[in-house]
Amino acid sequence: MSPVIEIGNYLVSSSILTEKFACDYPVCHGACCIIGDSGAPLEREECDTLKGEYEKIKNHLRAEGILSIEEQGPFVKDVDGDLVTPLINGEECAYTRFDSEGNCFCGIEVAWNKGATKFRKPLSCWLYPIRVSRLSNGMYALNLHEWHICKDAFVKGKKEGIPVYVFLREPLIFAFGEDFWNQLEIAHKELFCSK
Repeated sequence: MSPVIEIGNYLVSSSILTEKFACDYPVCHGACCIIGDSGAPLEREECDTLKGEYEKIKNHLRAEGILSIEEQGPFVKDVDGDLVTPLINGEECAYTRFDSEGNCFCGIEVAWNKGATKFRKPLSCWLYPIRVSRLSNGMYALNLHEWHICKDAFVKGKKEGIPVYVFLREPLIFAFGEDFWNQLEIAHKELFCSK
């Protein structure tokens, strides 16, 4: 088990500092949007945002996705009772879209890139492979999730020497603030870099 680093109200698995990761999209083609038991985990505020922004995002989705969202709603509860994005026929996320080569993209992020919506994408997607969970004492745990479909991203990260927290600098700052990210960097240097 990896040691835990406490930063304010967050307990961070040290593997986020020591493991290496860099998405290898040319290899996976966005498989994380397609494979899984349920949709992308959502925070309650994100559900409200998706509901409010849906009409702006809709123009950037496939017909199958629009149908699934209009049948199920912009978010659903999965078998564990967690709020998630809906799926198309129990398979890919309803917000996915594909190019002519079969590469998968997030339709929400496509809409964001075009300035159509203020919502970039679910934080759970943006922060992957970090998973955030709320603990019973009110603190939050940040753990590394290792999914077999991302094995090539761990290989690429090792090859390029990119720690998980460095690869995820932008979403970590967006979610927890620049000071939090700076504390991660300090912890990495103090605990894991040779002097």
